[in-house]
Amino acid sequence: MPLHTARPAARTGRRGPRRFTRRDLAVLGLLLGIPILLDIALIWGPTLASIGLSFTTWDGIGDIEWAGSKNYATLFTDYPQFWPAVRNNLLWLGFLGLVATPFGLFLAVLIDKGVRFSRFYQSTLYMPVVLSLAIVGFIAQLVFSRDQGALNAVLANQDNPVDWLGNPDLNIWMVLLAAAWRHTGYVMILYLAGLKSVDASLKEAAAIDGASETQTFFRIVLPTLRPVNVIVGVITVIEALRAFDIVYAINKGRNGLELLSVLVTDNIIGEASRIGFGSAIAVVLLTVSLGFIITYLVQELRGEKKA
Repeated sequence: MPLHTARPAARTGRRGPRRFTRRDLAVLGLLLGIPILLDIALIWGPTLASIGLSFTTWDGIGDIEWAGSKNYATLFTDYPQFWPAVRNNLLWLGFLGLVATPFGLFLAVLIDKGVRFSRFYQSTLYMPVVLSLAIVGFIAQLVFSRDQGALNAVLANQDNPVDWLGNPDLNIWMVLLAAAWRHTGYVMILYLAGLKSVDASLKEAAAIDGASETQTFFRIVLPTLRPVNVIVGVITVIEALRAFDIVYAINKGRNGLELLSVLVTDNIIGEASRIGFGSAIAVVLLTVSLGFIITYLVQELRGEKKA
């Protein structure tokens, strides 16, 4: 009788769910708990505190006294710097969104076509992105300064120099040009990466069907760049609402360069120490930001459902 090697019976049942050991739970607690605690301490905590303090009068030292909606009433009706700051923030958003962003896209399209010295242009145009807005503000002073600025020297306005940064009717536009100089390079790089990923066969098919280069771009290429458009839109809104460094470096955000972020800083850590009032301005800025964020999330959810 032949000998047969005994073999264990194959297991047909499925393994149950793996049970976490105490060590696994400890690691998960550290990996999840620490970021959550930091997020609460650094983001949600100050946010909720600002909302609560916006309804009080507090100078950071004395007792916290409830003021109701008094801070908001004062802000909207009896604070002269508020509405110019709102206007400047909207100008910032409009200029970056309608001028700097399309120009960055235009540069990306030109470089993507493989023009001569494209590597040089790409590096040169991207260079301002590595600079902080504060440094861009100092560069703007060197260019637009009334007495020793490069622009007045080029225009030969030494006898009657234009006060580009001191004139409240002009300085906001000069600062926007400086901010757009940095923003354009960032947008260009994002769109250039998106254009490299566009399927070339789509362009070829459009050309075979008789579509012009312009029609191909607007009907084929630009819709394909929708994810990049969303990213650029979010970045543009963030840059417009958080703008602070450049105007503070030029004239501390005064004389025509008022922004909501500057008003928050002046009231909370300035000489006035009106933390409750500054918190009310911060809540207004938060509300505006949430409006754009919610709109963005709704559009993304609708796009996913359609897909």
